[in-house]
This record gives sequence, structure tokens and C-alpha cells, in this order.
Amino acid sequence: MSEHDHGVGLDHGAGGHAGHAHGVAADADRRWLAIALTLITVFMAAEVAVGIVARSLALISDAAHMLTDAVSIVLALVAMRLAARPARGGYTYGLKRAEILSAQANGLTLLLLGAWLAYEAVRRLIAPPQVQGGAMLVTALAGIAVNIAATWCISKANRASLNVEGAYQHILNDLFAFIGTAVAALIVVLTGFARADALATLVVVALMARAGYGLLRDSGRIFLEAAPADVDPDLLGDTLAGRPSVTEVHDLHVWQITSGQPALSAHVLVDPDGDCHAVRRDLEALLRCDYGITHTTLQVDHAAASVLHVTRPGERTDGPGHCEAPHGPAHRDEPHPH
Repeated sequence: MSEHDHGVGLDHGAGGHAGHAHGVAADADRRWLAIALTLITVFMAAEVAVGIVARSLALISDAAHMLTDAVSIVLALVAMRLAARPARGGYTYGLKRAEILSAQANGLTLLLLGAWLAYEAVRRLIAPPQVQGGAMLVTALAGIAVNIAATWCISKANRASLNVEGAYQHILNDLFAFIGTAVAALIVVLTGFARADALATLVVVALMARAGYGLLRDSGRIFLEAAPADVDPDLLGDTLAGRPSVTEVHDLHVWQITSGQPALSAHVLVDPDGDCHAVRRDLEALLRCDYGITHTTLQVDHAAASVLHVTRPGERTDGPGHCEAPHGPAHRDEPHPH
């Protein structure tokens, strides 16, 4: 092995690849999600019947929202099973991003359903129908109780998974919807102001839009392989470049395989007389302890002599033998722009 051929260090934590607890605790989380699904499905059927009889858009919209809640939980359960499958064939990460697909679907359904409800609410503001406030109030109060129970169930699951968080946001928004419906029903009973039903729906639409956008944004970052929201790649590169014997860090990539599972790769150059293996172990320990990144692939090589000369920030100095088309800035332990 030559002094420049120290290859790649692949770190999967102290326990090896099998020692990781990726994503969610599947059995426990599936149980909680299944309980929430049962509660929601039973109540949804009753709410549709009452909403039709009471002619309440808020109740019917709540039932429609509960249908998306049920679908979101089913998607979450299916995604959990797919994500748990071992990596094989061309899917070298397995199907872990099935959970992110589920989260993105949940975000999109929140936005689409919110758009439909906004249209219906505006239409009813213009021409409000008669609403049976009493039946609407009783059903809304029952819905609050059911959604509190369902929200509690899903909160017991691991919300670090964006998949579970998507289902949780659906249920939580439905809880807010029922609270708004109960307030609107009380107004209808006490004052006869029928437009309160549509106004409550618009408030819920705003909450749905906020939650849906958040899910699409977070899942989109993972699909586009952006760095985790709590990691600044430039600062991370500077930190790695400041470690003993490290001359330069370039081709630095940090992304998420799925929610809660960050990964990093980089090309690291060390002093000609430095110990490449010791540097790699030091960097892996830093990434594991300070950043929680245990999936690391580090190519560590001795720097050419020219790297030790004074150069302009970001200028390539490692010659044609290293990274013909490097991505991103070169990080060194010196002042430089990002």
C-alpha cells in the first residue's frame, strides 16, 4: 500500500452496521398507529352520517380530513414495512425512503384538501345554508375526545421519523378542526350565525396549509439530498479541516438517507508525515460524538507537497491525482470565503 493509497474509511458506529437503530421502533410504533387508525375509522363513519343530516360543512370537512388521517396512517404503516426490508440488489440503501414518500404524500394531501375546503368555505360564506348547531356541537365534542386519544397514541410513536410526523400532523390538525367546529357550533346555537361554520373551516385550512408545507419542505430536502437542517456544511468542513494533521477537506457531502439517518462523505488530505488511519479515526469520532453522524465514508490521503505552499482560498493544490472535478469549496485551516 503506497503512502497515498490509504483508501476509504467506512464507519457504521461502534456496533457495526447491525448495531444501528435506524428510523423507528417498528413493532411499538405500528401498534400505536393501528390503535389510532381504529379510533379514527369508526368515528369517521359516524361523523359523515351526522354531517349529512345536520348539513354542516365543518363536520363533513372534518370527516374528509379524518379520511386523509386514516390514509396517512395506512401509508405510514406500509412505509414502515417497506423501510424495514434489508438492502438488496440495486437498492443499496433498501427502501428506507419509502417513509419520506409517505411523508410527502401526507403533506400534499393536506394542501389539496385544504384548497378544496377553502373553496367550499368561501362559497358558504357567500350563501350560507341552514346548519343544525346542536347536532354539530355534540359531534364536534365527541370528535375532540377521539382525536385527543388518537393524537396521544401517535405521540407515543417515534416522531423523529418524518413518516410518523406526517401522520401526527394530520391527526393534530384534525383535532384543531374539531375544536374550531365546536366553537362554530356553539356560536350557531347561541346566535344563529350560520357563517361561523365556514369561518371555522377557513381557520382549519390555514393550519392544514402550514402543516402540509412543512412536510413537503422537509421531505423535499431529503429527496434533494440537502444537508440536515441542523448541520452547516461550511462550518462542518472548517471543523474537520482544523483537526490535527489535516491539510484540506474537499468533496464534502452531507445528506440524509431517511429522517434521522444522516450520512457524510469527504476527501481528506493530511500532512505528508501524518498518520492517515489515526486522522480518519479522529474525524469519525468527532462526527459521531458532536454531530450524530455515524454513516461516514472518508477517503484519506497524504497531501502532495504543493498543498503546503501558500495559495489563494479555494484554489486546487492537490494536482491531477486527486478529484478531477471536486464538488464544493476546499476547506483548510485558514481564513477563506464560503
